Amino acid sequence: MPKLTVDGIEVEVPAGATVLQACEAAGKEIPRFCYHERLSIAGNCRMCLVEVAPGPPKPQASCALPAADGQTITTTSEKVKKAREGVMEFLLINHPLDCPICDQGGECDLQDQSLAYGRGHTRFHENKRAVTEKYMGPIVKTAMTRCIQCTRCVRFAEEVGGVEDIGAIYRGENMQITTYLEHAIQSELSGNVVDLCPVGALTSKPYAFEARPWELTKTPGIDVMDAVGTNVRFDARGRQVLRVLPRINEDVNEEWAHDKTRHAVDGLVRSRLDQPYVRVKGRLQPASWADAFAAIAKKLKGVGKDEVAAVAGDLVEVESLYAAKKLIAALGSSLVEGRQNGLGYDTSSLSALRSNTGIAGLERADVILLAGTNLRWEASLLNTRVRKAIRRGKAKVFAIGREVDLTYKATWLGNDLGLLASLPAEAADALKNAEQPVLLVGETVLGAEGGFAAALKLAADLKLVRDDWNGFNIVHTAASRMGALMLGFATPGGLPAIAAKAESLKALFVLGADEADLSAFEGTFKIYVGHHGDRAAHSADVILPGAAYTEKPGTWVNLEGRVQFSERAVFPPGDAREDWTIFRALSEVLGAKLPFDSPGQLRAAIAADHPALAEEGVQPLDWSPPKLDGAAPKGEIRYPIEDFYLTNAVCRASYTMERCSAEIIHKQPMLEAAE
Repeated sequence: MPKLTVDGIEVEVPAGATVLQACEAAGKEIPRFCYHERLSIAGNCRMCLVEVAPGPPKPQASCALPAADGQTITTTSEKVKKAREGVMEFLLINHPLDCPICDQGGECDLQDQSLAYGRGHTRFHENKRAVTEKYMGPIVKTAMTRCIQCTRCVRFAEEVGGVEDIGAIYRGENMQITTYLEHAIQSELSGNVVDLCPVGALTSKPYAFEARPWELTKTPGIDVMDAVGTNVRFDARGRQVLRVLPRINEDVNEEWAHDKTRHAVDGLVRSRLDQPYVRVKGRLQPASWADAFAAIAKKLKGVGKDEVAAVAGDLVEVESLYAAKKLIAALGSSLVEGRQNGLGYDTSSLSALRSNTGIAGLERADVILLAGTNLRWEASLLNTRVRKAIRRGKAKVFAIGREVDLTYKATWLGNDLGLLASLPAEAADALKNAEQPVLLVGETVLGAEGGFAAALKLAADLKLVRDDWNGFNIVHTAASRMGALMLGFATPGGLPAIAAKAESLKALFVLGADEADLSAFEGTFKIYVGHHGDRAAHSADVILPGAAYTEKPGTWVNLEGRVQFSERAVFPPGDAREDWTIFRALSEVLGAKLPFDSPGQLRAAIAADHPALAEEGVQPLDWSPPKLDGAAPKGEIRYPIEDFYLTNAVCRASYTMERCSAEIIHKQPMLEAAE
């Protein structure tokens, strides 16, 4: 490990570190525009100049210079200061004075660094160049006259996003950054280039001219658009969340977020349920909470054993699931189900139902088998980890399923579930001989007859689970799935088993389960608890308006079993209430009062019954897969997500997600106003 001196401070850095990283290890701030620690080194902005001895008698770019033993680095000399001022002067030659109207204003690297490292005046009075705007789709708004050609967006698209849609045309001072043929960026991660852009060249189109950063209240939260559990920040003004940005968490999402996470929030103010409704003579009529509860109490009077059931959707937090389960149990029933997609797989072992390798652990894999999962759509940020494993460690990827563009090369073995029971020799040998093999099993495999058993047998035969490595992973698609499984919010056989008892049910509680097949419950009294007037609400007999994920504190468990807490950013609209408080109030009317009156008491009850949900983090579990038998699975694989941008009620209410779906998925041309 090389030792070097930075401004008189001796530091030791890992082999392969750069001078810039050595300076940061010494606590020195080095300005930069093109350098980003998660992207390859470009070395083209020249802002990170420092003096290095031994070396040439001029400042050097520290981002591209390897740290060597015995170097002496000077970061604050007069020569360095003058060089940085000169670089900043050149960067600002063509940059327009757009700060008052620029959405980057207040959180702009160029503003901050020009103040800290630039000159107080300019010596250039020539005309500035202008660059025509580029079209990059529904997410990214451009003002390319501001671009300083740092190429962060180009490198992100190629290295992390896996699409080569962004690049440079022309040369010298005529160089311009654009998308291929000026089409929309064909990536579900395109919004990240806005965060990466150090100037105002790329900004958020849905958020354009909405607010300034100092007007916003910032609240830490957890994303619920998939099961990854992306750490986010809700930025709200008044009673509306205006944008969502990722928070850094190296174990989960690093600092990325996909476009649903960022831009589905405009759906939180459309198609909302803000007051109770009761069906009268076949039509839903507005009602008071007392009237809605009275209608439910009348229907459930004298309810017997297993005459009431509950099915939960994908956006329900642990607290609401726990309160609903307690209420259903108090009414004498055990029929609860958190898998609205109708799957009925064995839930006896949590260790066999989560991602045991861990999200960050995927980067260390050397052979990966994707079984029935379109990872790019089902868990986009898991897909980026697989890309890192390929780029860094040259991992080899095999896949079973319909061929799709995963953004990296994969050896497709076929679209037949039977391949799990008879894996081709090439893939089987590679997994068996790998040091850190990984199997990623999609929900399609879990739902197929014999699929779960075949996946577990494959893991056992190929020794994917070892003393120091567990390569068996389930790819869930719902934010609420692992939490529901940990709570035991599941019935053997799943929703079809409850549907088989539909004739004997007096009532069915539907907790935001808008994707559930409720056709078997056509004659059942349905109580919908949710926040959007979406599919399931249309068939309900009573609607109780709940709170969306930004409007309540909650506990979420991601696909690796990581417990995380989210805070409330805004309050629910109108008469809507947090879901658990609805069940608590209803329980009193039904004569089955639940034993908690506050969020603190509720969480204490959850911790007492389920200690694993009491603290953040991943609880270690011994590998104890269920012993399953059954015929070998067969049939084609159908991925659970058909349209990445329209997977839940919030997305379907979002104008931005509708436009992304139309333009990126369905290839419909979108014309701008002038066209």
